[in-house]
Amino acid sequence: MERAHRSGCPINLTLEMIGDRWSLIVIRDIMFGNRRRFRELLGQSEEGIASNVLADRLKRLVEAGLLTRAGDPSHKQKAIYSLAEPAVQLVPLLAHMGAWGRRHTPVSPQLSIRAQLLEEGGPSMWAAFMDELRSVHLGAPRPERSVGAELQAAYEALAAETGAA
Repeated sequence: MERAHRSGCPINLTLEMIGDRWSLIVIRDIMFGNRRRFRELLGQSEEGIASNVLADRLKRLVEAGLLTRAGDPSHKQKAIYSLAEPAVQLVPLLAHMGAWGRRHTPVSPQLSIRAQLLEEGGPSMWAAFMDELRSVHLGAPRPERSVGAELQAAYEALAAETGAA
């Protein structure tokens, strides 16, 4: 049964899909942290998501078509989550949110370096990252550039420099 929506406004409909406290955090962790399994998402969450909340958000995100769920070949009772194309297309939104957060909130240097690089890299970097995500999650050909590796290297370098690894 389809849920009734408050309105047909595209901003409202987007917020109904991803505007709760945890959905974008789960997408962020899959997108930027390559956390694809329940235990990885649960145990490596900086924000400390509860297991029942994580299970609910994963279910909702799969139902909304933002994530896909496939069996884990290493264990028949486990699953691997992947970004679907609509979630990949959230990269520009997350880049803008990160840029806004860097300007208006008390961010940590280590956790904001990816946002800084995405803001500085602009649309061409976002497009390259989306191509990489399509390769990792959707089976598209692997691009030459790995934006994910660039972002991770910057994070690790800053963490090592500040002793916050």
